[in-house]
Amino acid sequence: MAEEPRKVVILGGGLTGISAAIHLRRPWVLFEREAKLGGMAVTEERDGFHFDLTGHWLHLRDPGIMQLVAEVLPLEMESVQRRARIFSHGVTTLYPFQANLYGLPPEVIKECLLGVIEAKMQAPGSPPRNFEEYCLRHFGAGISRHFMIPYNEKLWGVHPRTITADWCSRFVPLPNLEQVVAGAVGADSGRMGYNTNFLYPKQGGIETLVRGLGTRIQGGEVHLGSGVESLDLGRREVVVAGRRVPYRAVVATLPLPELLARISDLPDDIVAHAGRLRCTSLRYLNVATRSSPAADWHWVYVPERRLPFYRVGVYSNAVASMAPAGAASLYVELAERGPVSDTTLSEVAQGLTSIGAISSPADIRFAEAREIKYAYVVFDEHYHAATTAIFRFLESHSIFPRGRYGGWTYNAMEDCLLAGREVAGSIEATLGSKTP
Repeated sequence: MAEEPRKVVILGGGLTGISAAIHLRRPWVLFEREAKLGGMAVTEERDGFHFDLTGHWLHLRDPGIMQLVAEVLPLEMESVQRRARIFSHGVTTLYPFQANLYGLPPEVIKECLLGVIEAKMQAPGSPPRNFEEYCLRHFGAGISRHFMIPYNEKLWGVHPRTITADWCSRFVPLPNLEQVVAGAVGADSGRMGYNTNFLYPKQGGIETLVRGLGTRIQGGEVHLGSGVESLDLGRREVVVAGRRVPYRAVVATLPLPELLARISDLPDDIVAHAGRLRCTSLRYLNVATRSSPAADWHWVYVPERRLPFYRVGVYSNAVASMAPAGAASLYVELAERGPVSDTTLSEVAQGLTSIGAISSPADIRFAEAREIKYAYVVFDEHYHAATTAIFRFLESHSIFPRGRYGGWTYNAMEDCLLAGREVAGSIEATLGSKTP
């Protein structure tokens, strides 16, 4: 039998894999484990309620990606001005906490302001060794104690002193002293953060974006329900459902530990680095209510340890079509990583009522537990050495890990689309004009 022609193999049909397929200009084949494309950007529907895999609000800044989305979904995306809040000390305040202290108890405001002033007056020192030191350096003891430390511990599942601050430059606003003071006395501190506005499909949830992007896929093969079984570096082949597929290059978007586990002939040092990769899982709830939400925000951050969740979002406050008329669809991200019990559900219902998200526990029509195994990559002291060595080794074999979990990073949806475009360009430049 004639040998199968070598192609670019794309492992994973999430946003990065789809973007790579759109931008490649040479033959490719894409394998997706699930029965449909989308990866993490898919939407569930039940009884007229729509749920993404927690919040998937689209923040665009790259002109090329903006144009692509506009072309595949003309007039189908809603532009929404962010309404994000913080619930702390029994009150709801504006986001971000560090620039909107107004409304908190006076003693808390005093502690936070004095902490910021003290931090700003300190002489520059050596770079922070971890995220806890980063918070103390930039925000002072008060803001760190009341929000930054407890919230991020709930989110990451580890204490902030065990992770670095390398992930946060774009995601954590750094107000100046004037903005902090303005926000503390109720004056306008200005809109901050990378997500002051976002786009979202008018109908069908974030999976509508995936279907729109799918119309631009051409020049290759898409195989659904086809998870990769192994990679043979020596023969430059991937094995899917017993089929050996020779590759010229591989775009690997599946979680990095899963990729490495499928390569049998890894050197000992790469195996050791692979063992140092860490991440935390996420358990969350899809919640449907019988009536409209009591709150008007799109999402709220909850730092207090007494409450079982750290973030709650209301899809239908952003786009009404996400729930039947007069009802609401929510996502509730849980601080505990263990199984969701009846006790947890009761505590969540009481907690949602206490923060003003719903009118009463009886307003919940149904709540369904979900889990994301790979949720947050842990940026610990081993992160840079491990990923640098692993990526260098893989790319020497024409394997390009990309995307949030292939690239083992913390990013947004647009970053995944950009990663697909970037890796397609890199592969085209590397392979040049050689025929497949």
